[in-house]
Amino acid sequence: MAHPLEDLIDARIRAAKQDGAFDDLAGRGKPLPPDDDPENALLNRPMRENGAVLEFVSLSRELERLRGELAGVTDGAKRADIHKNMSLMDARIDFARKAYRR
Repeated sequence: MAHPLEDLIDARIRAAKQDGAFDDLAGRGKPLPPDDDPENALLNRPMRENGAVLEFVSLSRELERLRGELAGVTDGAKRADIHKNMSLMDARIDFARKAYRR
């Protein structure tokens, strides 16, 4: 079943083409760059082009930073605190991944 606005959208696109709105677009005539995740390419490409990252990606980077910090710490209390933060970060990453898949 077609969406009720489909005809309106198509008409506006046709009118924009006739007015030359698409004539001078950057990358015109060039193929789209390959994407590692074609299923989500339409979502990932604008994010990548604007420097945005998914929440679970930024959290994973923070977890890596904590692991690096842990390697240089000898104080038991400080190590326990970092381990606690790493466990919490693991849980946040898991939640963020599940939310992304929905």
